[in-house]
This record gives sequence, C-alpha cells and structure tokens, in this order.
Amino acid sequence: MEEYMIRCEDVCKSFGEKKALDHVSVDIPKGKIFGLLGPNGAGKTTLIRIINRITIPNSGTILFDGRLITQDDVRKIGYLPEERGLYRKMKVGDQAMYFARLKGMSVRDAASELKMWFEKFGIQSWWGKRVEELSKGMAQKVQFITTVVHRPSLLILDEPFSGFDPVNAQIIRDEILKLKDGGATIVLSTHNMESVEELCDNIALINKSHVVIAGGVDEIRRKYGNNHLEVIYTASSPLTSLPGVYRVLSDRDDSSRHTAVLAAEETAGRSDVLKSLIAQPVTVHSYRELVPRMNDIFIKLVTEEE
Repeated sequence: MEEYMIRCEDVCKSFGEKKALDHVSVDIPKGKIFGLLGPNGAGKTTLIRIINRITIPNSGTILFDGRLITQDDVRKIGYLPEERGLYRKMKVGDQAMYFARLKGMSVRDAASELKMWFEKFGIQSWWGKRVEELSKGMAQKVQFITTVVHRPSLLILDEPFSGFDPVNAQIIRDEILKLKDGGATIVLSTHNMESVEELCDNIALINKSHVVIAGGVDEIRRKYGNNHLEVIYTASSPLTSLPGVYRVLSDRDDSSRHTAVLAAEETAGRSDVLKSLIAQPVTVHSYRELVPRMNDIFIKLVTEEE
C-alpha cells in the first residue's frame, strides 16, 4: 500500500468573493517527485502556502505523514518560493546560518552542512559577500542551499530553475534527483513541462481552483495518447499497405528512408503491424509508440476548461 507524505482532503480557500481552492484533494506519495501544475492564478501557490501553514484553509484537512499537520512539522519542510526572499544587505554566510538556525539546526551542524553545500557548488568564496553583490543565478544557488540545508523530509520547490542558465539548471536537477534518492519527497511547481517529464513521478493539474487531473506521469501520457505507432524503415518505395497507416513521409536526403505513422486501434493490434513489416523487403530502424508530451496535454486540458 502506497504511503503519502501529504494528503490534502477537500481543501477550500476563499479571499473575499474569490475562490482560490474549491474542494481540492491531492495525495503526494512519499519519496517521489510530485509535479503541481496549472496556469497562473489556478490556486497552486495558495495550496503550497496552506501546506506550509502560511495560510489557513476555510475548510478541509492537511495530513502530514499520516496525521494532521502541525506548526512543528514546518521545520521538516524546505520551501523555495517563486518570489525569492534573501536579505540583500546581509552577508551570504551569515544569512545561510540564520536560515539554518531558524529550521532548528545547531551552529555546529549548520556550519558543517553549509560548508559541504558551498564546496559542492564551488562557491566558498561567496561566504563573506553581500547578497546584493551576487547575480540572480548566484543568489538562486544560495537560496536553494538554504532550502535544503536542514535535510527536510518534504521539499517544495516553486519554479526552482528560474534564473539559471542551462548548465546550472542541470546541476540543480541532478541535486533534486539525489535528494529524492536520499528519501526526500519533493513537490515541484513549474511551467516547464520538460522538467515535469524528466523529473516527476506523479502530477496534479489545478485549473480555476479545482483539480482537473491527477496521477502518474506515464499513466496520464498514455491515457491521452492516440495509440499511434511510428516506424522508420528503409525500402525501395514507401509502404502504404501497413495496417492502420495514415501518413508516410520520405527522407529528403535519402529517398529510400521512410517514416510511417500508424493508428494501431484501427488494426487488430500492434502484432499485425510487426507481422506486416516482417513480410516486407524492408530494413526497420526504429519502432515506437507515439506518446503525447505533457505540454500538449496541459494545453488541451486547460483549453477545454476555458
């Protein structure tokens, strides 16, 4: 039976006449990376703030590791908000120590962990600099460190790759995966669908204050697929007699190389396609299922809601 780090049950939150969350229920499995998706204004940040006990819901419950969440549990959470919050006039090292102490770490443990992280990112020389001397990307690294330094069991990262160049974004991705391998549960709120496909095990899509869809990333991608297959092959001429074929494209630079797209649901199954290929004088280079991208599914579901 799957264990959950966070269970949001029938959560409602309004600000005056505006409904931010309308009976939202979301389960976040332990030890997984969970994508919290949705367009701007959908209610994601409100839900994150409720989990962090920054905001109190009008109704509904939040369970943390199987019991009602308390203020003490906040120390077990690492939260990287989209609106970064470093004190610009304060020195980097002093600020990192301050945040670590706020999370209950001793001076000794905080100094040891921070030294490890600063060395890992190669930023030891930043310790005595003021935050205002750092670039946006440099400040992002510091804030990421202050978020994870106390080794939280739950990490909530809101647009964690914002402000990073591709090289540093990959460094942060690698660290997120290492934290997951170490047992942390990670909530990733992002508009970057490539990151969702690369990192997330499960997702929930929120739009207009309610959950549109939730589940495993692979499960959702297959659910919204068309059961289409792509076959790339070499033959003297394009094959138009394959079961379910509805498009064949020939390579511009190699007229003997062709790509066929087939709708497997129009045939007795994928085995029919393979049998037909084997019976033909062709060389098959690749054979794969065409699964829709999360970006396409996101656009489709949000557009249908509109």
